[in-house]
Amino acid sequence: MRSAPRLPASSVARLAQRFAAAPRHARRMPVHHLMVGTWTPPGAIFTFAFDDEKLTLDLVKRTEIPRDEPISWMTFSHSKKTIYGAAMKKWSSYAVESPTSITHQASHPMLHDPSAQSPSANTRAIFLLAARKPPYGVYANPFYDHAGHGSVFAVDPASGALARNVQNYPYQPDTGIHGMVFDPAEAYLYSADLRANKLWVHRRPDPDRPDLELVGSVACPDDRDHPRWVAMHPTGNYLYALMEKGNRLCEYVVDPVSHLPVFTHRHFPLIPPGIPDRWTQYRADVCEVSHSGRYLFASSRANSFDLTGYIAAFRLTPSGAIDTQLFLMPTPTSGGHSNAVSPCDWSDEWLAVTDDQEGWLEIYRWQDEFLARVARVRVPEPGFGMNAIWYD
Repeated sequence: MRSAPRLPASSVARLAQRFAAAPRHARRMPVHHLMVGTWTPPGAIFTFAFDDEKLTLDLVKRTEIPRDEPISWMTFSHSKKTIYGAAMKKWSSYAVESPTSITHQASHPMLHDPSAQSPSANTRAIFLLAARKPPYGVYANPFYDHAGHGSVFAVDPASGALARNVQNYPYQPDTGIHGMVFDPAEAYLYSADLRANKLWVHRRPDPDRPDLELVGSVACPDDRDHPRWVAMHPTGNYLYALMEKGNRLCEYVVDPVSHLPVFTHRHFPLIPPGIPDRWTQYRADVCEVSHSGRYLFASSRANSFDLTGYIAAFRLTPSGAIDTQLFLMPTPTSGGHSNAVSPCDWSDEWLAVTDDQEGWLEIYRWQDEFLARVARVRVPEPGFGMNAIWYD
């Protein structure tokens, strides 16, 4: 039997250097980490390890954060070295040295309206979006009362920490923004205004600054729609608006001149037909495009713990139009405040779903246009299970 040829020591060294220099997403790593926050105090960030070979999911670290700053929505910086959080009455940031080393950097009060910061006001930080391109601004939205402005934060170039509130830009007095998305060039920002029932478009007039100016807005097709979330195809041709009260997904084409979304009159259900009162029994939640841009996932929540929520999947054309709705699948629980779908950012294979009715984090495998749950873990803490973000 012939033995395998041995490489010279110099060749082995070169291979090792090449592997060390390879981007993280290019290496084969069977264990992936995710972080999840909570809706209610006490504040904590939970880190999980998912092994995509053994199909196991384990809680590996509970990081304590300021007690009264639970993160109802979190997102990574472009480098994944910082977590930004919508934290009750504040906007927060955390340095991420590793999946289990997360350190509080800064917390900033809501300054867009003097009334918002009052303990008696129900205004709370609800959503933020981190730019992926320089100068890496962070765009933040409050909700409920006194939520008529969005806030723009500049970040520290070295640490990624939220540095200062550089702009509070107006929507309208009865606004309640719950989701935003940039176009691929990050020149135009699209906002879903649940309370005012419209979609807003802002632009960055100066590419060297994160500040915004208004382009315009469009009313939703039905007065009862109440858009909660928006997603955009990687081509920038199509925008998808998830209607919380309408429990449907509406397709929009983006006008190449005005950059305003134009409703194509195509919409798809996020709950099954035959619901006695579709306007009150369910609330649609989140929609996200898969890594490849070939699929779109969306979810809905039930308003009763006795009912299930649903996950919907859609096949998209190369240009971004919705080709077909593939299925509508019940979730194990109502979803509570959550049922947020989080596709991983390096392939189409893995999808995380959070639930705060019982505190579950679940991992699903997407294969041959079928979705199968492969792992789950429960965290029985108050408000656990807002949204999951993939670290590696």
